[in-house]
Amino acid sequence: MFILIPLCGAAQQADSTKIKNALVTRVSGQVVDAASGQPIPFTSVSFTGSSHGTSSDQQGKFILSAPGAFNSVTFSTIGYQPVTKAVKPGKANELQVRLSISQKQLKEVAVKGNKRYRNKGNPAVELIQQVINHKAQNRMESSDYLQYDQYERTGLSLFNISPKLINSQAFSKYSFMLDSSQKINGKAQVLLPVFFSEKLFQNYYRKSPEKTIQVLNAQNEINIIKFIDTVGVGIYLNRLYGNNIDIYSNNIFIITNQFLSPIADHAPDFYQFFITDTVQSGNQKLVDIRFIPRNKGDLLFEGTLRVTLDDRYAVVSCEMNIDKQININFLRSLAIRVDFQQYPGGRYYLSKSVVKADFGILRNRGMGVFGERTLFYSGYKLNAPLAPAFYQGKSLQALPGSNIPDTSFWAHHRADTLPPQQAKVYAHINRLEGMPSFKRASWITATIGQGYADTGPVQIGPIGNFFYFNDLEGPRFELGGRTTPKLNKTIYFEGYAAYGTKDKRVKYDLATYFSLNNLPYYRFPNDYFKVSYLYDVNVPGQDFSVGNSQTTLSSFHSGMATYFLYNKIFALSYVKDFENHFSYNLTLKTWDQQAAGTLLYELNDANNSLIPGLNTREADLGLRYAPGEQIIQGTFNRRTIVSKYPIFTATVKYGSTGIFNGGYTYTNIGATIYKRFYMSQLGYADITLLGGLVAGKVPFPLLNISPANQSIAYTSNAYNAMDYLEFVSDHDVGLNFTQSFSGFFLNKIPLIDRLKLREYLSFKILYGGLRKENNPLYSPNLFQFPVTSTGTYALGSTPYMEAGVGIGNIFKIMRIDLVRRLTYLDHPGVSPSLIKVSFNPDF
Repeated sequence: MFILIPLCGAAQQADSTKIKNALVTRVSGQVVDAASGQPIPFTSVSFTGSSHGTSSDQQGKFILSAPGAFNSVTFSTIGYQPVTKAVKPGKANELQVRLSISQKQLKEVAVKGNKRYRNKGNPAVELIQQVINHKAQNRMESSDYLQYDQYERTGLSLFNISPKLINSQAFSKYSFMLDSSQKINGKAQVLLPVFFSEKLFQNYYRKSPEKTIQVLNAQNEINIIKFIDTVGVGIYLNRLYGNNIDIYSNNIFIITNQFLSPIADHAPDFYQFFITDTVQSGNQKLVDIRFIPRNKGDLLFEGTLRVTLDDRYAVVSCEMNIDKQININFLRSLAIRVDFQQYPGGRYYLSKSVVKADFGILRNRGMGVFGERTLFYSGYKLNAPLAPAFYQGKSLQALPGSNIPDTSFWAHHRADTLPPQQAKVYAHINRLEGMPSFKRASWITATIGQGYADTGPVQIGPIGNFFYFNDLEGPRFELGGRTTPKLNKTIYFEGYAAYGTKDKRVKYDLATYFSLNNLPYYRFPNDYFKVSYLYDVNVPGQDFSVGNSQTTLSSFHSGMATYFLYNKIFALSYVKDFENHFSYNLTLKTWDQQAAGTLLYELNDANNSLIPGLNTREADLGLRYAPGEQIIQGTFNRRTIVSKYPIFTATVKYGSTGIFNGGYTYTNIGATIYKRFYMSQLGYADITLLGGLVAGKVPFPLLNISPANQSIAYTSNAYNAMDYLEFVSDHDVGLNFTQSFSGFFLNKIPLIDRLKLREYLSFKILYGGLRKENNPLYSPNLFQFPVTSTGTYALGSTPYMEAGVGIGNIFKIMRIDLVRRLTYLDHPGVSPSLIKVSFNPDF
């Protein structure tokens, strides 16, 4: 919708010249079956002995062009005998290529309906086991040192667009964008390109100690979805379409999930294998092995492997797709092809991988998104180490001036030849972005998608915060904005003003950012100073150190939720991000809070004296380290693309009575470790370890108030069966565990499997306590615990525990959890079991 709305409304120059004047060999034509004359799609076409290659289309047609004097072209595909044709070097050649079906060299196999498939005694399984046993010696990383070049191309297009829209008068001015030369799943389609990217890399690998370095030499990217304001779309598309298709790994990460490789160590337990053909290629004998999932709903591939019948048992090529019953949302089709090339020494190295996938809201109809990611690998060098200092560098590097929009450069440096219509995508999108009507419509779409109305130097928003409702303020109206780099690249302003019609108070937040790297404060990497002053409402236990959000206040709640605070916070902060995703922030803060709603601050003296407010003066240090992190940067915040790497956080808050008349002296230390564990066919487990310690004598608002959740929405980082302000502590440790089985069990139940449901298990435990000096029952000059519906308690020797079971992917967007509270069931008003609902569309 966001994409369609706008459519409705000097170093490289010498190299380019040199290549342009060199000989260029061009070959075009069609590949057909020698017996039937039918086209053979997806045939590999390459100049013999080079890394330049392409594939035939659905009609078997191909075009291959590359600089150089090549004299032969090789054609190969699974099930046919490979053919090498002579061509004229430096000339344009037209070929009609006929491939013969490879001779069968296996005895006839009779398949009986009552014969169960078995691994034992199956020659296909025995052969696959040999491939598995020889993985270590065949994969690229078996060398102590490895270098190779990589060309990467990613394209994204809309297809199956409504004919009424295409033929409408409003769309006619954009018709030049359409590409009618492509086919998807064998059907001719009209495509609308929206994203196209090309990159050239050099890759370096050292086995011990293991280190991988990728250097970006050149890149060019163009798209019409920039108005969504999402930096890092290319990174996400690489994850979506397979960042690294390595079938020698046990699992292949694609479409945000782990798929079991057909040659994984335990593949015979999940796949069925059948020998379908033997092929004679020169002096070498190859075997085609068909593989299919034992259960069609599991995250498994189906396809064909071609392996050698020598003592290496190496994979020569592999084609994979998925069954329609697989439990992945919005995915209509997926096709993967990887090819390997033999190098001196007999080892086969990856030469090309192609991933094609199309997505749509509906399975078989309606508009869809088609993406294709193609990679070529060449220039392998084995055991040629560089200087030790080189391997101390960053894992991801980019050469200066790597952004090269020159189309002639890419015409001579890409590893294959683009179809004519696809080659025009750069010019078409540039033309589109210059059209006033597209600019106007993009502005409207960006305002809706980003949440800010962009006026150039100033953005108004976020529009989602214009209206709220809560019990303290009643209807709340808010207006805010921020400046952009168009006003100043060093100094940024942000703020809002809000008014509640019930409490009749004006709230506000004013902040000034001083950027030290000329980047906005919402872009990675951060390097800025911030001065801010805030006066607003929040719920006890929330922290304004990151930012103010009214989401909790505007949620629907169960039980009583009338405890609020009026806060005045002045803060001076410095925030610094490093390229390795280690970051820290230093903050000096004054925080004055006033109890509001039904919350009271009462001393535990004889008169239960009311205290008007609480004043603290803090120096805060926050640390975060996320090794291997990849992020998508949006308008409001960053979104980490969840991966196998852990995320470490730590905070230290020091309050003192000696700083601007602070009310208390204390130290509050907190830490968390989060990690996702991928378990192949059993889905994944999210585990968070947490702990906190408060040193010093403080009233309950400065203790660790356990994060509760009385809303009807399930919250992963809170205790969903706990009431607000129910537990406080000055020392605690906890564990949050969630297991997602991704439908592994429900997919095996007849009829239920058609619903594509997913199972979740959760368990949370929090253990801690409260020293007597911080307990108002034993120590004077402290605030009484507030009188809530369930009461406020010190976390005792019995840990708080809750467990849950959930069913997700209901209508592809909804999840329902039954949460059961396991301890402290004697507290008044406690509901042992609760139903929580959440909405999270996901693949």
